[in-house]
Formats: sequence, structure tokens, C-alpha cells
Amino acid sequence: MVSQVNKTEIIYPESDGKPMADNTKQFNWIVTIKQNIDWLYIDDPQVFVAGDLLWYPVQGQPKIAAAPDTMVVFGRPKGDRGSYKQWQEDNLAPQVVFEILSPSNTSIEMAKKLLFYDRYGVQEYYVYNPDDNSLEAWQRIGDSLDSVSEVNNWVSPRLGIRFYLTDELKIYRPDGTQFLSYSEINQLLEQEKQRAENEHKRAEQANQQLVEMEEKLQKYRQLFGELPN
Repeated sequence: MVSQVNKTEIIYPESDGKPMADNTKQFNWIVTIKQNIDWLYIDDPQVFVAGDLLWYPVQGQPKIAAAPDTMVVFGRPKGDRGSYKQWQEDNLAPQVVFEILSPSNTSIEMAKKLLFYDRYGVQEYYVYNPDDNSLEAWQRIGDSLDSVSEVNNWVSPRLGIRFYLTDELKIYRPDGTQFLSYSEINQLLEQEKQRAENEHKRAEQANQQLVEMEEKLQKYRQLFGELPN
């Protein structure tokens, strides 16, 4: 009799049971950063950007996981994923990670996240607290993440975006345009739609004028013959 060994399938949950955000301010910043980086790399199929997605860096260890508010992976294709299993992604760790703080985040929790991102290969790590308008940044130097001493006007080496602290954080694309909120993007799209519609109407009016002029010209020719040269 041949005995069969039942192998227990390892489950990698696609949710940690925690909300994406604790308040509207935190949520708006998460969405703004994620969507604008998506927009920045919209034409590059090999940049994967995700928000609040569980990242499993070690195969067979489902308890070792983190869900960055936003993470960017260069070298991996865009597309839907239930989680980011690093061993299925050419073993590429997210190179850039963002966390947006809420009042519920503790210093111990954030210290653990820093250790996690340091241990598992993140190259740039940013933490923004919208309540007190503070930004912290770390960059990998050698084998570890080192704190960036001056974050105001700091330019991300991987993303090329610039961080500027005034009354609130402002982030600028490499071309100098500012990151826009979801509502601001919608407003711009609506303005562009309105502009296109107005141009279409003007083109239709100009075309109608040409038609009317051609009709008048035909009537003139019928009455008086061809126009003299």
C-alpha cells in the first residue's frame, strides 16, 4: 500500500483586513500619489504601480508581508494582481514605496515598516504626514536605507519627481507640472472636453458658412454666368 502525503497549500491572503485609509485626508493623498505616478508612466508597460496591495517578499512565508499605500516596481508589467508575490515577479522588490500617515499610526508600527522595507530591498521610502505637513525620506545607500537629511526640494532618483514643502506638500513631475488631485484631474479633463467640443462647434459653423457661400456663388453663376478673372 502506497501512502500519500497531503501537502497543505500555502494561502497568501489578498487582504490584511485593514481599511485602505482611516480618513478622507489620508485617502485623498494615497489616491493622488498613486494616480499621478500611474499617469507619469502611462506609456511604459514595464512599470507596475499599486495602492494598498499586499507584497509577499518570501515564498512560503505568508506572514511576512506589507501593504504599502503606494508602491512602484520598475521592470514588471502593468496588470491586475490580487497580491504581489515577489518570487513570481522575477524576484523584483518594489523600488519605491510611499506611506501616508493617519492619527492611528504609531511610532512602533512605522519603525517596523522601515525595518521591513530596509530588509527586503526598497530603494526609496517616503512617509508623509498630512496633519502636520511633515515628510521623511530614505534612500538606499549600499545595503541599507539611509535618512535623507533635507527633503524640501528633494528629487527622487528613481521617479524624477520633486517634493516641495509649503503650507502642504507639493509634488512636481520631471517636466515641472504639479501632481493634481483626483478632482483637479477630472476638472482638467472636463475643461479639455469642453474645449474640444467648442472647437468642433466652431469647425461646424465654419463649414456651414462655406456651404452657404458656395450656394450663393452657384446662384450668382446661374444669374450672371461665371465670375470674370
